[in-house]
Amino acid sequence: MPEIKSQTEQSKSRFPDGFRILQGRQEFIAYMEHSSIRVWASDVASHYDHHSHSAIEIILPDGGEAIYQLQEETYRVKPGEVLILPSGTMHSLTEPPDTRRYLLLFEPNPLLSLRDIPNISPMMQQPIFLRGGTELQAKTRKLLLQVVDCYFRKEEMWNTECYSYLLQVYALLGRHYLEAAGVQRPSQHTIDPAIMNSAITYINEHYMEELSLEDAAVFAGFSKYYFSRMFKQFSGISFSEYLTRKRLNVAADLLVRTNQSIREVAVASGFGSTATFNRIFRLHKNCTPSQYRAIYSIANGPENGRSIF
Repeated sequence: MPEIKSQTEQSKSRFPDGFRILQGRQEFIAYMEHSSIRVWASDVASHYDHHSHSAIEIILPDGGEAIYQLQEETYRVKPGEVLILPSGTMHSLTEPPDTRRYLLLFEPNPLLSLRDIPNISPMMQQPIFLRGGTELQAKTRKLLLQVVDCYFRKEEMWNTECYSYLLQVYALLGRHYLEAAGVQRPSQHTIDPAIMNSAITYINEHYMEELSLEDAAVFAGFSKYYFSRMFKQFSGISFSEYLTRKRLNVAADLLVRTNQSIREVAVASGFGSTATFNRIFRLHKNCTPSQYRAIYSIANGPENGRSIF
């Protein structure tokens, strides 16, 4: 029987296209340059202790089963089935000796920038488990296998092509979700989606300023109390949480892709001070901005031969 490797042993392994870096229970995914998706194909028995990461995780077993533990819920994912875990989900993964699978991890930022994605925000914040034998499962798995094929072919613009299939997956799942939930019709208690989409565009264009709930409400033409309630109903999260996520995503990208100082990154991403930036970043990312930059400077430079341990 093959030996099951521990998570610590796994994390010390170097992959041809980067690293998996674990600090405490927070995992940092290292992507190839100019990409934000990773795919692992494996038939090796393994176990990964409880951890979380910013990436969305999708598993496609092709043999045996993959066992996920999420707090008090267990998912036993069999061949043909699909499990999608949202960003930030704490989970463990056990792969017995007979398991064969593809594991996809990708950053959700490109999805979140689309104007109709807030309509399915509640769906994206929960695990999606597609069992075998349904049309939705079959179509979803087919699209995800196209992502896998695209990833390993590595043709020009492969990262964009991979996301084109992922977008089709979320369009397919989103339509199913909205049909099952029932599309809410505009009334005196709801807000026009066009107005909310315009407000979200406004936030995305002014996040680096001292943007307040009142500013967004005035732009939309409503009182701040009504706008706040409708924004959460529309997007699934509060205005302040959406704005914080936007700023953190921008900051994380600047830390990895530029040589700007921590103060310059804080200003460019809309945080009022370096102290506030450090506090909020650590709260959400489980590390300081400087630590985050150091982690990814190592992860994105495997050719320099340095070890992360």
